[in-house]
Amino acid sequence: MKIGLLPLGRPTFDIPYAGERLAAMLARLDATEHDFVGPRDLLLDGDAARQALTALKGEGIDHLLILQVTFTDAVIAVEAGAAFDGPLSIWAVPEPRLGGRLRLNAFCGLNLASHALGLNGRRFGWLFADPESDVSGSLADLLAGKASVPAPMPVDADPGEKAAEGRDIAGRLKGKRMARVGHHPDGFDTCRYSPDALSALAGVSVDEIALDTLFDAARAVPAGDAAEARAGADALLDGLDTVDQAELDRSLRLKLALDGLRAGGGYDAFAIRCWPETFTEYGGAVCGPVSMLGEARVPCACEADVYGALTQLVLQEAADAPVFLADLVDMDPADDTGVVWHCGQAPLSMCDDGHRAHATIHTNRKMPLLFEFPLKPGRVTVMRVSQAFGEPKMVLAGAEMLDREMAFTGTSGVLRFDASAGDMLDAVIASGLEHHVAIAYGEHRPVLRGVAAALGLPVLEL
Repeated sequence: MKIGLLPLGRPTFDIPYAGERLAAMLARLDATEHDFVGPRDLLLDGDAARQALTALKGEGIDHLLILQVTFTDAVIAVEAGAAFDGPLSIWAVPEPRLGGRLRLNAFCGLNLASHALGLNGRRFGWLFADPESDVSGSLADLLAGKASVPAPMPVDADPGEKAAEGRDIAGRLKGKRMARVGHHPDGFDTCRYSPDALSALAGVSVDEIALDTLFDAARAVPAGDAAEARAGADALLDGLDTVDQAELDRSLRLKLALDGLRAGGGYDAFAIRCWPETFTEYGGAVCGPVSMLGEARVPCACEADVYGALTQLVLQEAADAPVFLADLVDMDPADDTGVVWHCGQAPLSMCDDGHRAHATIHTNRKMPLLFEFPLKPGRVTVMRVSQAFGEPKMVLAGAEMLDREMAFTGTSGVLRFDASAGDMLDAVIASGLEHHVAIAYGEHRPVLRGVAAALGLPVLEL
């Protein structure tokens, strides 16, 4: 077959390493009997990718293969799916868990694409595998145009013995208020929402606030209040003196500004456009403030993910404990584990008892304040109020957070799901699950099934 290549990357990741991975992917592809056309260098922005798409349209290709070498949003995947009627596939590469930065974060790009393509009714094949592993059979299936496994189907919720508790939680949701600060980034279809649908589902209302409103409020925080916030942060974690102090001050001011917005609007949760403008226009990270607010049981969802914030509210009520909204960034069938991660914003009570949180900077944007620590071992519940394929549902999974060294910088944990890692990998991509899932310690699925029944949500158990 004649197969068109679209190698995608973003310059904020480790481009030299991404180039090595791309070379290994191309070497593996060139060892097959297919004819590959298109660029063989990373396409690092949307314009370059669109130019390559246009060129491929004139090549008469039989199959389009996206090489997901680093994280990207889903814009190009959706445009590629619309531009070609033939088979579409995505090959994303894992990276070793070395305790350093996420150098590629390609799985999250695959995750975003699977959700967006599902919303658009576009079937695709996929592979998440090291090109230097024993991948011959899976790669042959991918290049043969085999689509992904059928999506698992949700079922009507059985409230079981927790029906009354579920109804109580659903009742407590009604009337809660949320602020969406800024708009979700382009290509993050996982973060789209309808205010009317949200209100009808859970009785939660959303006020939309401009990012500049948050930034202006942060800049107006009195110096004394900012100094007091720094002293409070110094008591929580080590290394505060090692980061840029002006950027640290700006970061902590975001916490005080969010406190002020919450008090003025009576908000129970936030969904915040956390990048790039907090770095490029304001000059400080909101990750540390999000950790502090989460510990105080004021959930904050990154990337203006309103349904992510709703998910946190629901799980927080069920668990009666702080909740962490995280990305699933790796699945390793050989080790039978996955990794949940975010830049540095997990609630501090989730820190492993053998460690102390450390102040750090955002790995891509190089600004504080982020909290860095490994997640403590123990039973966890994983949950999402999902809009995959345009149909609301509650997605549930059980797992054990393992006593492992940090897989990646920020706040991360290695977990073993109740289902095998291979089955979970298939289910996450086939279900079109959003890239943000909420995590709380303890087993809360019985209560959450009761909540789902009270909200009229079918349940998908992974």
